[in-house]
Amino acid sequence: MASSPSQPARGSEHTARLLISCADGPGIVAAVSGFLFEQGANIVSSDQYSTHPEHGTFYMRSAFYLPGIDEDRAAFEKAFATLAERFRMSWRISYARDRRRVALMASRADHCLLDLLWRTSRGELDMDVLCVISNHEDLRTGVESMGVRFLHIPVTKDTKAQAEAEALEILAGSVDLVVLARYMQILSGDFLARLGCPVINIHHSFLPAFAGAEPYRHAYERGVKLIGATAHYVTEALDEGPIIEQDVIRVAHHYTVEDLERVGRDVERTVLARAVRTHLDDRVLVDESRTIVF
Repeated sequence: MASSPSQPARGSEHTARLLISCADGPGIVAAVSGFLFEQGANIVSSDQYSTHPEHGTFYMRSAFYLPGIDEDRAAFEKAFATLAERFRMSWRISYARDRRRVALMASRADHCLLDLLWRTSRGELDMDVLCVISNHEDLRTGVESMGVRFLHIPVTKDTKAQAEAEALEILAGSVDLVVLARYMQILSGDFLARLGCPVINIHHSFLPAFAGAEPYRHAYERGVKLIGATAHYVTEALDEGPIIEQDVIRVAHHYTVEDLERVGRDVERTVLARAVRTHLDDRVLVDESRTIVF
């Protein structure tokens, strides 16, 4: 099986993560730390960042241990809301024992998809994979062999709206995250708005960049020395969402097109896995078109 819905993550009992953003100013860290102390919490990690010390935006992620928090989350959140109002914070609390419900979408390439399912089965990614949606049948056997539900929703130019509506019936309100593991379809702005959860995508990153078909062949013909991958949140603007994770690998003149493709697959699946793990760990805060990654 790719996931264990009834089993909380190891070490997650009584642990929560608090993420805040607000206008920067003195006393924010002291106020948050003091509040957690008064609640009886032990801060196990804390990261802060300000875009500017005088008129910037302040970001903070605090992970803390508090016995009994899972029994009375509402009281804790109500108490913190009073503090948050004082500083006009945007904030949220994530409870580590709550496994995220995730859907994966892929087309024909299986390297990113199967890597995420394998990592989930090993407990490396703290999530439950509810289903895999594909616009082709190619990946069904590999997905179902890992005990995961496979759904085939074909997409053509004429049926795109209908296909998105069918996917929304399955996903909207049922998942906390969608990961495009080499899903070769552009999601509409309407789909993203109605989905109600973040979407993470992965794509190759060449220096220089090559758009369109056969990017590795074009890279080979230009003698590219670095290839890489970028994982980012999906927005309506194609491939322009806030970047979560990137990496590059140096390649040599003797690499064939097939060698470049092989190396490209390796870096894509590694970058995507890191991005998904970072998101699941609540280490990403979005600052307009950028991200703060703790």
